[in-house]
Amino acid sequence: MSEARRLAASPRYVLSDFDFDLPRELIAQAPAGQRTESRLLHVDGERLADLAFTDLPGLVRPGDLIVCNDTRVINARVHARKPTGGRVELLVERIVGPHEAWAQLSPSHPPQSGATLMLPGGAHAEVLSREGRFYSLRFYATGSLPDWLLEHGELPLPPYIDRTPGAADTTRYQTVYARVPGAVAAPTAGLHFDAAMLATLNAQGVMHAFVTLHIGAGTFLPVATEDLRKHQMHQERYDIPEETVSAIAATRARGGHVIAVGTTTLRALESAVTAAGDVHGGEGETTLFVTPGFRFCVVDRLLTNFHLPKSTLLMLAAAFGGYHEVRTAYAHAIAEKYRFYSYGDAMLLERPCSAPVK
Repeated sequence: MSEARRLAASPRYVLSDFDFDLPRELIAQAPAGQRTESRLLHVDGERLADLAFTDLPGLVRPGDLIVCNDTRVINARVHARKPTGGRVELLVERIVGPHEAWAQLSPSHPPQSGATLMLPGGAHAEVLSREGRFYSLRFYATGSLPDWLLEHGELPLPPYIDRTPGAADTTRYQTVYARVPGAVAAPTAGLHFDAAMLATLNAQGVMHAFVTLHIGAGTFLPVATEDLRKHQMHQERYDIPEETVSAIAATRARGGHVIAVGTTTLRALESAVTAAGDVHGGEGETTLFVTPGFRFCVVDRLLTNFHLPKSTLLMLAAAFGGYHEVRTAYAHAIAEKYRFYSYGDAMLLERPCSAPVK
C-alpha cells in the first residue's frame, strides 16, 4: 500500500503546530533508579490516567502482542584529530561494510575527499565522499569496524543530556533485549522494561515479537521547514522476521491488539504493509514520515516516551493518538512534572477506534 494513499486525507499541519514550551528541569538527565520505576501516562482519547509503569500488565490482555525493537546501540562517538592537530568529533551513522561507514563530523573546517583523520589506537580514516551532513569514511584499523568501535568508541548519549556517559549508561542506555548492533540511539520506549516485567507479561498470556530498526543520528536532526510536505526523513534499515509476521497474523485472528513499543517499531511495521494490508517480512529501508491523517494498518496501541518540540516523533504520536488529544496530554505531563525524552517517563497511546483490524 503506497504512502501517498495512506496520507491522502492528511490535514495541513505546519511545523509550528508541534511546538511547545518545556521547562528544562523536566528533561531527564539520568535514568530512574530501576527501569520500571518510571511513570506511565495512559492516553485514551480525552481520558488521561496517571499511572506507574508497573501498572502496564493491567492495561493489556491475554492474546495481545507486544512488538519491540531489538537493535543495540554501538559505541558510535569517536574523538579524532586532523593531521594538523585540529579536533574532530565523529559520530558513526551507519556501518556499511567491515571497514566503511557513513558518519557525521564536527570540525571547524569540513574535510575534503581524500583527507585523513587520526583515530585512537593507532587507526585512521579516509574521507571518501560527502552527501549533505554525512561523510563516507573508510577505516584503517585492526579487526572489523564494529569490534574497533567497541574498544575505542564512546556511547552516544543524546545531545540534550548534558554530561559525558558514565558506567551505568553502558547498560541503562540499552534495552534488556538489545541483540543486533547497529543503532546510534536507543529505542527509548523499551528502556522501561526489565526481565521481571517481561516475564510477568508472558505469564499472563501476552505474546512478544521483535523487529530490528537501526536508529540513525538523523533521528535528532531538526525539521527545517514550516511546510511539512517539504521535509525529507532520514533513511533507516529495518528487518522484520517471519516469526513476527506470523505472530501479528495470529494476533489478528484471535482478536488481540498489536502494541508497538516505540516509534521505531511502529515505523518498521507500518513501512512493511502490503497492498492487502498485511505485513511483509524481511529487510527494507524506510523514510516513512508519519503526520496526522496517516492511516495505520498494523499497530493498535503505542507505548512511547515524551518527545522534542517540533520533532517528527511528536508528529507521529499526534498522528496516532489524535492531534488535540496528544497536545492535551503533553500539557498535562508538563503540569504534573513528568520526565521527558530518552531517560524520561512513558505514555501509552490508544488509537481512536483502535479495535483490531480484521
